[in-house]
Amino acid sequence: MRRLLAAALLCAAAGAGVPASTQTTDNLPKDLNVLFWTQDQRDVAFRTMETVPKVVVNTIRAGGTVYPLPQGKPLDIGLDVDAHMAKQRNAGLIIVQDGQIRLEKYALGYDGGGRWTSFSVAKSFTSTLVGAAVKDGYIKSLDDKVTAYIPGLKGSAYDDVSVRQLLTMTSGVKWNEDYTDPKSDVAQFNLQKPVAGEDITVSYMKTLPREAPAGSKWVYKTGETNLIGVLVSSATGKTLSDYLSEKVWKPFGMEQDAVWMLGPTGHEISGCCISASLKDYARLGQFILNGGVAGGQKVLPEDWLASATTKQAGIDQPGRGYGYQWWTNDDGSFAAQGIFGQGIFIDPKRKLVIASNGNWPTATDPEGVGKAREAFYKAVQVAVDREGAR
Repeated sequence: MRRLLAAALLCAAAGAGVPASTQTTDNLPKDLNVLFWTQDQRDVAFRTMETVPKVVVNTIRAGGTVYPLPQGKPLDIGLDVDAHMAKQRNAGLIIVQDGQIRLEKYALGYDGGGRWTSFSVAKSFTSTLVGAAVKDGYIKSLDDKVTAYIPGLKGSAYDDVSVRQLLTMTSGVKWNEDYTDPKSDVAQFNLQKPVAGEDITVSYMKTLPREAPAGSKWVYKTGETNLIGVLVSSATGKTLSDYLSEKVWKPFGMEQDAVWMLGPTGHEISGCCISASLKDYARLGQFILNGGVAGGQKVLPEDWLASATTKQAGIDQPGRGYGYQWWTNDDGSFAAQGIFGQGIFIDPKRKLVIASNGNWPTATDPEGVGKAREAFYKAVQVAVDREGAR
């Protein structure tokens, strides 16, 4: 039961969060209760998540050929980058523009030679695997019902939900993602007693009621991203780690192996929990910029990225929306985001990728470090435009 509770808290941390406390004092956490780790513990654990007690992972294998990221001319952003990183508590920050590294810096004892956790950045990886499964014919259509791929959901509110609605978090199934409420769905969904042959996420999600017609209401649901991972594994007959290695990690040329944390029933926690190097996060952004081509082959359907990375659902924020597990901006840019400062920002117009790893003082702070990160993205966009106008 303790392992299930720890996993639930870690999954809860995948989408949003509450301030971390200082209830423990050792350098490395002794359990998975990430919301209760100290800042010093997070500094250590975020770059070595697979060594934390009780963490079990699958490896995402890299290949032999590495996608080159050559050094380019340093980009004059017009601000003190070191001061920005210090306020963000960035462990790593890299800017790749037109395929070249324009800035690369590290801190917090991280040098880029190892991995750093992603949290909900992994949601966009999981979405990309859906596109690959459509391209490969494992998933026939995004308009197929979810129950065609996850039979365990039959007879539940998900009978009416399509794969597309799962991707856009518009299922209309009732869900509470309040991380401060121990009775919320996000706190409870991994505490269930495992059922033989069934992912623990399915066991919980099939009990949820409907609150709105499918497709009519957007609500952020980490549990549904975990369902997407179950769907992809069920459709392909492969682990998410193996499929990501096969479709992207090896053929595109990621530099290092990555790892993906497993949940209580042995399935990758697809709503979070990939650990990879900063440069490989940037390469994932470059893979998307390159149109989803890896090893000379199109990994994704022709129209996939046009839909995945543009607004499919409103989120009640001016100028922003939600695509297929990507946060979208009306200027054409989009991002994968995770708590404590993880992010991949992509701007196709400027051929720009910004990847950051971090350990914010609190899990989320949209009006503080979150707002400052958005301002930094804007400053980089302005710098690229200014340079291009010369």
